[in-house]
Amino acid sequence: MEVGRREVRGRSTLSQINVTPFVDVMLVLLIIFMVTAPMMETGVDVDLPEVQNAPSLAGRDDPLVVSVAADGRISVGKVAVPSPQKLAPVLRQVLSERKSKEVFLEADRKVPYGRVVQVMAAIKAAGVARLGMVAEEAERAK
Repeated sequence: MEVGRREVRGRSTLSQINVTPFVDVMLVLLIIFMVTAPMMETGVDVDLPEVQNAPSLAGRDDPLVVSVAADGRISVGKVAVPSPQKLAPVLRQVLSERKSKEVFLEADRKVPYGRVVQVMAAIKAAGVARLGMVAEEAERAK
């Protein structure tokens, strides 16, 4: 008599599990995850101008901050940049001397959205892979 077989009055039953359907389902799920995973990684980190419990930049080593003032002036750290078109070459030069290729964008809430998008595009054109938005923590109601 074979292992896993039991004979009951002339009939035999197989008591082993058939894993073929399980393997088929797992392969389909694997293909689905392989196709959808790259799509989930794209995007831009965006924080609102005021948020509860805003993350602090204090724990990081000297972050590179690009600022857009209320009147539209752009600066990298304390260095003024005349236009968004001139921002990419300035950033390339600054980032070539730094180990971290991470940039934070801080914009006044009165700056038009189009100006912020122009600055973001210039930052991405400079080859920055990680762009973070700086937000101010909202005042808590007492």
